Amino acid sequence: MSIVLADHRYGKAENRVVRFRRDTARHEIVDLNVTTTLRGDFADAYLSGDQSKVLPTDTQKNTVYAYAKEKGVATVEGYALDLARHFVDDVEPVSGARVDVEAYPWTRAQVGGNEHDHTWIRSGAEVRTAAATVSDGDGRQVVHVLAGLKDLTLLKSTGSQFKGFLTDAYTTLPETDDRVMATSLVATWRYGAAALADGFDFDAAYATIREALIEQFATLHSLALQQTLWHMGRSALERVPEAAEIRLLAPNKHHFDYDLARFGTDNHGEVFHAADRPYGLIQAVVANDVFPAAPEAWA
Repeated sequence: MSIVLADHRYGKAENRVVRFRRDTARHEIVDLNVTTTLRGDFADAYLSGDQSKVLPTDTQKNTVYAYAKEKGVATVEGYALDLARHFVDDVEPVSGARVDVEAYPWTRAQVGGNEHDHTWIRSGAEVRTAAATVSDGDGRQVVHVLAGLKDLTLLKSTGSQFKGFLTDAYTTLPETDDRVMATSLVATWRYGAAALADGFDFDAAYATIREALIEQFATLHSLALQQTLWHMGRSALERVPEAAEIRLLAPNKHHFDYDLARFGTDNHGEVFHAADRPYGLIQAVVANDVFPAAPEAWA
């Protein structure tokens, strides 16, 4: 029997970076959580403790903060890509880098009916995400950019049904023509090569895809959450053709009619028990077949 080091990587997780732009009286804020992960010939660090090829995670942390100033954060995707390229291009032992970024939303405080120039309010749980991977191999550099969102909580009070499903001896769920449908969506999409050219507007593409996801959830009469995810993903790729695929993960946040008949009160779909667990977990990958698959982008 032979035991080997089958894989390895390392990095600095969850660097909390807040970047202000103060060059005008109206300040801007970007609030980030950044994780770096490096691949390369680091086996000796594991097998013999030799650190001669290891770029300290503290150095990675410092680079994350320095690049927020030196390169700026015009878009979270571009910032992640700048960092990933730096680690691969400028640190010789590194053959691959991944940088994951979460961006937390803030909205300007209203004072006297006007937006305040330097005061913000944290706006909900939704988070914008981005990841860039850069790797050297076979004499060429391979670059992938992922973008997305998580904890986008959506709910509609009608326009959803669930019936005609498979039943067996353990089925107790009644069919319904009208139910509450709610989810806390995680969506991640991969951009094709066209989006990696200079000048691509990542912010506009993000806004367009987010709008498409919300619109389909709201307007499609849903026969099942699975069907809704398919239409959400398809609409997103149709509106942003530079996106190669989108991966959707949607917990079904169940709402059950609360039995008020016990108290002599009718409940016509007005009062619900919101159950947090257990929950259905629905997933889908929708792809634009113009682009080749790239499973390594998600690793």
